[in-house]
Amino acid sequence: MKLSVRILLCLFCGASAAAQQLDWSPEPDQRPDQPEVQEPADLLQEKQSFQEPLSWRFPDPPAEEEPRFPPNFELKAPSPADSVSAVCGENSVRVEAKKDLLGIGKPVQAEDVTLGGCPATGEDAEAQVLVFESELHGCGSQLLMSEDSFIYAFTLLYTPRPLGDSPIVRTREVSVSIQCQYQRKHDVSSRLLKPTWTPFSLTKASEESLLFSFRLMTDDWQFPRPSAHFLLGDLMRFEVSVKQFHHVPLRVTVDSCVATVIPNIDTVPRYAFLGNSGCMFDSQLTGSSSQFLPRSQDDKLQFEVEAFRFQQDSSGVIYVTCSLRAAAAAATVDDTNKACSFSNGWREASGSHQVCTCCDTECGTGSQSHPTGTDAQWEQETAVGPITVKERPLR
Repeated sequence: MKLSVRILLCLFCGASAAAQQLDWSPEPDQRPDQPEVQEPADLLQEKQSFQEPLSWRFPDPPAEEEPRFPPNFELKAPSPADSVSAVCGENSVRVEAKKDLLGIGKPVQAEDVTLGGCPATGEDAEAQVLVFESELHGCGSQLLMSEDSFIYAFTLLYTPRPLGDSPIVRTREVSVSIQCQYQRKHDVSSRLLKPTWTPFSLTKASEESLLFSFRLMTDDWQFPRPSAHFLLGDLMRFEVSVKQFHHVPLRVTVDSCVATVIPNIDTVPRYAFLGNSGCMFDSQLTGSSSQFLPRSQDDKLQFEVEAFRFQQDSSGVIYVTCSLRAAAAAATVDDTNKACSFSNGWREASGSHQVCTCCDTECGTGSQSHPTGTDAQWEQETAVGPITVKERPLR
């Protein structure tokens, strides 16, 4: 852009003409010989017009470089931590867990790791290993049965504590399933059966053998449920049964059931949804659809519980521990051997509804022993879990 400015300045262009033009005369006190100063004439400016368009432009920004990636880059798949091992003995189990339980180079706190609610029984400081030892029927173990084997299932549970007062976590809750399997025809299994049930009749105890089962079932009740994950509003279907060997036919009942967040019924929070020797309280207390199903055979009992979570627990994990009872099928259904549900009144699974009248008061302990006849009874406490109940997503 070119700009020319011409300034014309006229000074002393004639005193008289300037005086006439400016109507100026000297002041009286001005000396005659003082030179006269002429005011500058108007400034004349001339703006040059542009004859050609501007050719200068802002430079273009540099081109964005393509990102450069390392050659043959592959995202590494995480490898299993391989931090838990177990050795099953004839009547006990030994579990070893590395303190770097998650395999991330950060040791966990020993008190945050339990075997079915039982703390570590020892620690190898040099190897950085936590040691858990338990009898096969202890520490919340669950006895499972297949056609040819007995399985004792344990759960190693890691529940991390909050990081001080911060709202963040850098670890997660971990549940590791541990199983000890024994052949049913092996001598070990016959010895291991003894702690799993408590006979109230001591007569011919050496000849008696029975096995309780407590498990989750599919919706059609045809198979054991392969998953223990539920949504709020689902029905958790449980089946208890008793197998007898060299026994007269038996009837199985459920005396009580307690839900907890770990496999220990003496912890808080806890919810006793069934008790008083076979009364299903959940439907009466919460208006749920929980109930016993009508009994189809004496050695099997089915009941369903509407899924729930503990209010202050965000994990949604629960364990259900029940006290099971077996008695001779020929024995009379009474207030201590029953299966009662509440729906517009109490109803008994086998039709003997009159025995449920005590559910609103006290039905007795049902722990009396009878050495002879058809009144012999056996009990076992067993658990199912961990069961995870999640909130149903909104559409």
